[in-house]
Amino acid sequence: MEEKMKLTMDKLVNLCKARGLIFPGSDIYGGMGNTWDYGPVGVELKNNIKRAWWKRFVQENPNAYGVDAAILMNPRVWDASGHTQSFADPKMDCRSCKQRFRADNLIEAHSKGNQSAEAMTTQEMEEYISQNKVKCPHCGNFNWTPIRQFKLMFETSRGTVEGEKDVVYLRPETAQGEYVNFLNVQRSMRAKVPFAIAQIGKAFRNEITPGNFIFRTIEFEQMELQNFCKEESSFALYEEFKQRSKQFLLDLGFSEQHLRFHDHEKLAFYAKAACDIQFFSPLGWEELNGIHHRSAHDLTRHQEFSGKNLQYVDPVTNEKYLPNVIEYSIGCDRLVLAVLTEAYDEEQLENGETRVVMHFHPALAPFKVAVLPLQKNLSDKAKEVYAMLCKEFRCDYDEAGSIGKRYRRQDEIGTPFCVTIDFDTLEDGTVTIRHRDTMAQERLKIEELVPYISAKIKF
Repeated sequence: MEEKMKLTMDKLVNLCKARGLIFPGSDIYGGMGNTWDYGPVGVELKNNIKRAWWKRFVQENPNAYGVDAAILMNPRVWDASGHTQSFADPKMDCRSCKQRFRADNLIEAHSKGNQSAEAMTTQEMEEYISQNKVKCPHCGNFNWTPIRQFKLMFETSRGTVEGEKDVVYLRPETAQGEYVNFLNVQRSMRAKVPFAIAQIGKAFRNEITPGNFIFRTIEFEQMELQNFCKEESSFALYEEFKQRSKQFLLDLGFSEQHLRFHDHEKLAFYAKAACDIQFFSPLGWEELNGIHHRSAHDLTRHQEFSGKNLQYVDPVTNEKYLPNVIEYSIGCDRLVLAVLTEAYDEEQLENGETRVVMHFHPALAPFKVAVLPLQKNLSDKAKEVYAMLCKEFRCDYDEAGSIGKRYRRQDEIGTPFCVTIDFDTLEDGTVTIRHRDTMAQERLKIEELVPYISAKIKF
């Protein structure tokens, strides 16, 4: 993992702000903890990641159907899911500096990942912290309050008359939108089990975990697939999605050595199996996505609380049953962070300079191509080429500064191709196309650019 050690989180945050990828939320007001805004470059990267995921798991899957469920749901949904009763984190306050931390994170950080707090009770966590003198990461003191459970759901209210408002919640996860629409999707699409419901959407959690950039935030986006299947085929589907979710990451360009499976030691009472894929970053090994065998628990609970019959009727056998669910969920913002850390590189050039380059998969790159006139008096022709290319790809245009500095700027945001317009272009209609990863250059005719680039950026 030595190649990742040269990248620090501070270095990544600074690069993201300087190059328009990610800004601190409410920046001119001093920010707001655990909130971040995607800039002009970052929003393109994030959207491309979402497109790649949707293409792989929905577009290329004939038995998957998408939804976009409401953020605000009937509060009974959260009673059925168990969130209103038990969705909380074990947290401790440092009496010296008044900072708040998750107790399980403190234990795992202190043990460098050798002690899992996943299966620990509150008493066991307090005993570990006391016996090992786990100090505050912020001030270095050992002066903790007892562990308390902090609710993670944001509450708001619905209604216009004071005193007559009903409590509603910002959804803490997107999965319930797929479960409550199970029959709507199945009937409208005439779907046969096994089939999946997919969604990409925002969720909100009252998280308090400082210093981790976009890894854990209070507002985040999830990409997930709920696979509905018969119980007898459920474990085969679970194993299939462990491999499919990992292969997706490998196809995005992740190194095998930067990914690992982590099987859960402690399972929810209804779960039959659970596994995370972790990725290696400047934060260490961190969870990226989860694959969970949720049995028939979710549909059973919603059937009970709603009073509606949610059973699937097999069109061949007329058998009626509540399907099991194999859930595949991946945090979009975490995947953005993982892609950034995986793509980052610092190369020593022959002239002694250091080149910072983001080796994004071309399909993920925010800009596919940058059009660069060698000199400003070539801008008219360059803008013609730009106008042609931007009909097909997200393009950048830059005519300020030396050509070398403009190449470096594009390297830092991961643009796979730069097209340079020079005086030969006016004579023979050819341009120089530069490759980001190798810095190699070749001449192409202008009319060859679109098919050439299109072939290189497929996913």
